[in-house]
Amino acid sequence: MSLSKVTRPLLRDEAYDRIRRAIVDGTLPPGAPLRDRELAEQLGLSKAPVREALRRLTDDGLVDQKPQSYTRVSDVMSPDVLDAREIVRLLHEFAVRQAAQKCRPADIAAMRAANDRFAKAIEAGDLEAAVRADDELHDVPVRLAGNAAVAATLDRYTPLLRRLEHARFSSALAWNSVERHTMLIDALEKRDAATAVEVISTIWTDLLEEQ
Repeated sequence: MSLSKVTRPLLRDEAYDRIRRAIVDGTLPPGAPLRDRELAEQLGLSKAPVREALRRLTDDGLVDQKPQSYTRVSDVMSPDVLDAREIVRLLHEFAVRQAAQKCRPADIAAMRAANDRFAKAIEAGDLEAAVRADDELHDVPVRLAGNAAVAATLDRYTPLLRRLEHARFSSALAWNSVERHTMLIDALEKRDAATAVEVISTIWTDLLEEQ
C-alpha cells in the first residue's frame, strides 16, 4: 500500500480527495487499517489534515471509526451503501424526469459519445476511463435538471457506490450497462420521461442486486 505525496498545499481537501480515491479504486481495500501517522507520511502532510480527512470520510460512510479501538476502510456492502444507493437512484430519477423535456440534439450526442467511450474503456479493461465516461454520461441529465442541491448530494453519496461500479465494470455485466445507457439515451431523445425514469432506476437498483 503506497500513496503519492501531496505536491501542493491543499491540505485537508487534498488529503480527503487522495484517501477517498484510494478507497474507491481499491488501493485501500475494505477492512484496511487507517493510521493517521502512516497516511500523513505517505502524503507528505502533518497528521492534522489527515485526521480531518478521516473524519469526513467517516461521515461519508467510507471509513469506520471506533474511538480508542480502530479506524479502517468500511465494508463494500454496508447499511450506508444501501442508503446511498436509494438516495442516488431517486435523485437520478428526478434528474432524467426534468431533463427529458430539455434535452437538445447536442446533449443526446454528448451522451452517445460518452457511452461509446464507456464501451471502449470496458473492452480495454480501463476501469478508471470507464468510470469517467459513465460519470460524463449521467452528468448530462443532472446538469440539465439545473438543481444545485441534487448535484451536490450526488457528489457526496456517489463515491460510496464507486467500489460496486468497479466490480461491475470489470465483469461481463458491464455490457448490460452499455445497453441500458443506450436505452436511456433513446428515451431522452424521444422525450419519453417515463421510460427514462424506469431505465435509470434499473441501472442503480441492479448495481447492488447483480453483485
